[in-house]
Amino acid sequence: SEFSEPHPTFDEPRKVAIQLYDSDLEKVNHNLSTIYNILKEYPAESLKVVVIAYGNGVRALKTDYDAATLKRIKSLVEYDVEFIVCKNTMETMKWTEDDFIDDASFVQAGIVELIERQVDGYIGVIAY
Repeated sequence: SEFSEPHPTFDEPRKVAIQLYDSDLEKVNHNLSTIYNILKEYPAESLKVVVIAYGNGVRALKTDYDAATLKRIKSLVEYDVEFIVCKNTMETMKWTEDDFIDDASFVQAGIVELIERQVDGYIGVIAY
């Protein structure tokens, strides 16, 4: 792919916000594959990727989710992909931060985080 102007750089990276609102194993893994594809195309220093989980998608970041998928998620964390969990969903389901992967961060409302990231220049993506 040819990058559009302005080209992504360290100072002006491409910023991508992936919405994760479904915990279906096939869909979650499709999202993860999409992230790997994005990472392959951009130099690491010119890209920021965040995954915002809300609704049913929050389940995919729980420690008791599919082990192979969690391994893929941990691999993405090593590439500086940020995973954010919606506390509103957690509260509804009576889950605590201890129920989630160590590298997750938490916001009160996942959908609001997505909106604010887009205002901040992130491109919102629904990968499936």
